[in-house]
Amino acid sequence: MVDYHAAGQPSYQYGGNGPGIGDYMAQEDDWDRDLLLDPAWEKQQRKTFTAWCNSHLRKAGTQIENIDEDFRDGLKLMLLLEVISGERLPKPERGKMRVHKINNVNKALDFIASKGVKLVSIGAEETSAKEGLLLWCQRKTAPYKNVNVQNFHISWKDGLAFNALIHRHRPELIEYDKLRKDDPVTNLNNAFEVAEKYLDIPKMLDAEDIVNTARPDEKAIMTYVSSFYHAFSGAQKAETAANRICKVLAVNQENEHLMEDYEKLASDLLEWIQRTIPWLENRVPQKTIQEMQQKLEDFRDYRRVHKPPKVQEKCQLEINFNTLQTKLRLSNRPAFMPSEGKMVSDINNGWQHLEQAEKGYEEWLLNEIRRMERLDHLAEKFRQKASIHESWTEGKETMLRQKDYETATLSDIKALIRKHEAFESDLAAHQDRVEQIAAIAQELNELDYYDSPSVNTRCQKICDQWDSLGSLTHTRREALEKTEKQLETIDQLHLEYAKRAAPFNNWMESAMEDLQDMFIVHTIEEIEGLIAAHDQFKSTLPDADKEREAILGIQSEAQKIADYNNIKLSGNNPYTSVTPQIINSKWERVQQLVPKRDHALQDEQSKQQSNEHLRRQFASQANIVGPWIQTKMEEIGRISIEMNGTLEDQLDHLKLYEQSIVDYKPNIDLLEQQHQLIQEALIFDNKHTNFTMEHIRVGWEQLLTTTARTSNEVENQILTRDAKGISQEQMQEFRASFNHFDKDHGGSLGPEEFKACLISLGYDVENDRQKRTGSMDTDDYRALLISTGYSLGDAEFNRIMSVVDPNNSGVVTFQAFIDFMSRETTDTDTADQVIASFKVLAGDKNYITAEELRRELPPDQAEYCIARMAPYQGPDAIPGALDYKSFSTALYGESDL
Repeated sequence: MVDYHAAGQPSYQYGGNGPGIGDYMAQEDDWDRDLLLDPAWEKQQRKTFTAWCNSHLRKAGTQIENIDEDFRDGLKLMLLLEVISGERLPKPERGKMRVHKINNVNKALDFIASKGVKLVSIGAEETSAKEGLLLWCQRKTAPYKNVNVQNFHISWKDGLAFNALIHRHRPELIEYDKLRKDDPVTNLNNAFEVAEKYLDIPKMLDAEDIVNTARPDEKAIMTYVSSFYHAFSGAQKAETAANRICKVLAVNQENEHLMEDYEKLASDLLEWIQRTIPWLENRVPQKTIQEMQQKLEDFRDYRRVHKPPKVQEKCQLEINFNTLQTKLRLSNRPAFMPSEGKMVSDINNGWQHLEQAEKGYEEWLLNEIRRMERLDHLAEKFRQKASIHESWTEGKETMLRQKDYETATLSDIKALIRKHEAFESDLAAHQDRVEQIAAIAQELNELDYYDSPSVNTRCQKICDQWDSLGSLTHTRREALEKTEKQLETIDQLHLEYAKRAAPFNNWMESAMEDLQDMFIVHTIEEIEGLIAAHDQFKSTLPDADKEREAILGIQSEAQKIADYNNIKLSGNNPYTSVTPQIINSKWERVQQLVPKRDHALQDEQSKQQSNEHLRRQFASQANIVGPWIQTKMEEIGRISIEMNGTLEDQLDHLKLYEQSIVDYKPNIDLLEQQHQLIQEALIFDNKHTNFTMEHIRVGWEQLLTTTARTSNEVENQILTRDAKGISQEQMQEFRASFNHFDKDHGGSLGPEEFKACLISLGYDVENDRQKRTGSMDTDDYRALLISTGYSLGDAEFNRIMSVVDPNNSGVVTFQAFIDFMSRETTDTDTADQVIASFKVLAGDKNYITAEELRRELPPDQAEYCIARMAPYQGPDAIPGALDYKSFSTALYGESDL
């Protein structure tokens, strides 16, 4: 018993015309058990097989009446095997004894076993064959109304399926539109009679037996259907000699043009890369931040204007190279080897070098701008602090060198001592500022500030002066202390005033310095921190104002005491130069600077809020564009597997898909504009998105390249189809069958899936093997094996697997499957075939003349041959004879053209 359905495999319907095959499989075992006990079924089996056997035995002039009795002695069974195989079996034994009959039957069974037929029950191989045969029937009958083939019993009962199979292949034999579903006997008799008369398919069943049976015998129907399967197998005709030569020459001319285009495009792209890399590797910094920002703007123009066309050229170059190699391979030409240094790998290496230089250049630019911004800030801070310090030290050396204490009164000396003590306090307070100035100068030197020499000169002058002030201060203090014993009175109020006024004055100077201090921030949090610190400073102003009033009250009290005691004060406070007018002036200055500082901080806060808006605006768009690109990359991977329709439809679909991606470009441009605003605002980080503009650019370029490559793969399939003469229907059948058996959608088939796929496409594995050996007529042998339930041999299938899976990986890819079906269903050009074609045009001569070429070929291709064919040198040469053999071998790389 032979069963074509795959054991343990899920079943699928073909064409969507009804329930799947799997809907019927649940009942198979119960039906088979019932049929084994059904006398009507046994009678139908005997009748079918008896009719089939007699269709062959009549060639030997005999027949059988009772299959059990007539095959019992083994004689007619051996004769049947000789008729269908065309071989002689061992001589039978003519005795009447039971042992003679058994020996004859064993000889017949041994002959079947010697042909590789296994006498086993249903297995995965037979099940796959059944599924393949059923899929073939579904495909062929899909266009016919009222036909829904889902099994090998009930689906054939009304006879329309048999008529549909004949009409699909021989429409002139059946008037299908006149058949009625409610007249199954007429339908079945019509199909059986036409098959026997015109297709040489013996009548194996009676229409009444099928119609009057609730469930026709599956094995009998399969046996009958398999005869139709083999009757309709065929192959294509070869092209004429002149058309073959025209096609070969046209391919050669087109390939030469593609090679020239590739060389030109590769040279231009490499030249641009080699010209651009030195520019990107130039790391010479400019002196000012404006010059560096101009370099950054030039780099933006390069990324936005100059590079995108080159990305497209590189992609087109790879597509042209792949298309050229595919055309050369399909036409059996040698692979194209570009000039030295112009391989696709050379282009990719150069491009990789370019992108590495590009990335390093952008990082360097941004780091330089940050560095120069920091340098400008530090330089301005240095100049401001240096100016304040120089203003403070002005006249101090002259004051310290005075000899006024030599002629001063006691009170004057006391005043001078107190004044000197206040100066020393002030001097100590300025120590931090000097250290800050030196630290800033050191940092400017470490950061390679371009004007470091002038900074160093000014810093050294400040430090030398500071050392001089320290030395002079110490000398003056010794002189004052020498006469201190002679001083007895001092105005305590003036001293108290001086002691409190000096630190308060320093506090005001520090406050003014802080209020005028420049600041640089990059985030909203940083500016909010400065605002909070400023608010904290403003909260101390009321206490400072109380201190100011207290200090001024000391001076006022001293004046009151002097007035009360008729004391004439000799001018200003002898202990300090900080007068009430100075304190009030500086206090007013502090009061003026506070709102200015408020305004500056508010402006910066607005700027940072604007920057935060730019960050969020960019992040919002980037968080849409980034996942969109990722989704499209995943979609293009699925599209290449799930596309249906003709290759041209698939290509059109891909072009529309590619256009939809191109139409998305305004979103990328918008993101570029937003990114430019961010860079112009010197924003260097964005916590609201993980997508940088570089990520978006790389993803966009990869998406465009992948889409173009996917389209190119379909174009190459079109080239394969056109070059091999495969019809669109065949290509669709190949893809549909491959996808049907690719159960896990992995893009490859296992051996048994591949075998079932071949059967579903009408490719008879055993047919080709037996035709080559000449051992047996395939249709008859296969029908016998299917009817008797034996397994098929594996020799031919192993040969096919060695072709489609030369590396023994255990799977067959779609490309290997297409290549195999192309070779099996089309006529491939070879050098020998082209030579034979030229020989036809030359009238069977070993050479051909220019006149014959111009007579038989189109003008441009005739002149192409004449210009390239070498003179014929054989003994039968005539003037003007051309050597078409060397020309033909050169076309396929077997010799030099």
